[in-house]
Amino acid sequence: MKNDYRILLTDICKKHGIEYVGVVSPGPYTDLKIYLEQRIAEGKFTGLEEKDIIKRTDPKETMSEAGSVAVCLFPYYSKAADRAVGNISIHSRVPDYHKIIIEKLNKIGEDLKKEIPDFRYSSYTDTGPLADRYLAQRAGLGYRGLSSNLINDKYGSYVFIGYMINNYPFTPDAPNNKKCLQCGQCIRSCPGKAISENYGMDPKRCLSYITQKKGELSEQETKLMSVQGMVYGCDICQEVCPLNSGLPDTPIGEFKENLISGIDESELGKMSSWEFKKRYGDRTFAWRGLGVLKRNLEIASKDK
Repeated sequence: MKNDYRILLTDICKKHGIEYVGVVSPGPYTDLKIYLEQRIAEGKFTGLEEKDIIKRTDPKETMSEAGSVAVCLFPYYSKAADRAVGNISIHSRVPDYHKIIIEKLNKIGEDLKKEIPDFRYSSYTDTGPLADRYLAQRAGLGYRGLSSNLINDKYGSYVFIGYMINNYPFTPDAPNNKKCLQCGQCIRSCPGKAISENYGMDPKRCLSYITQKKGELSEQETKLMSVQGMVYGCDICQEVCPLNSGLPDTPIGEFKENLISGIDESELGKMSSWEFKKRYGDRTFAWRGLGVLKRNLEIASKDK
């Protein structure tokens, strides 16, 4: 019966347009715990992550009856999101992926409830308690690049990750232990020099983090943003990766429609917070608020 339900999971995901789904055991993930403890000891955390390491590494801290974690990939790259123009990263050009992913996962969960007795679940994305890229690699959906991005064989690193902690013991998949090309393109191209050769990443030096950081920026951070001209996010490590060459468009319709390429300083300068939320409330960058984006626009437009 367990195998039948595992096939059912795959079939229901396909019904909702999800091509890649894998399963992870309910933990705890001791290897991840050791890794995260080391990262914290080295000061390589931003404060945006879930602060409770036990909660990040043990699904049963979130759902006491957890039997497995179902993990899905949501590719988002399309040729319509021209990487050569714009001042926001590609993942911000689509409507807020958190809402889209949770809605799709909930539809999958509700379909499973109709077939599996007493099935219960909770849906999450990268704002959830667990480490989503770790889950996806462990579920066999991709492997880790030098840049710490998850790389899928078909869709490269342009994938969002969603997961469903649930009370059914779906059969776990084998992890994907492949290596990337290790060509070093991401290391050499990273403007903040955040990436190291040993699959290390200092998130505080990542331009994407800096554009989301509240408060006053350092002189080095300000210069970095000014030179790159980005006001939210950064795609450079993905753009230079050979494994992201010639990617197919996402099959998910919501990520190919209603795209924007950037934010205009003259427009934002006239907006109130209420107007900003009304205009951009359906975009991921809206969560950081009008003030941070106005600051970024002012910095990025200097000497332009």
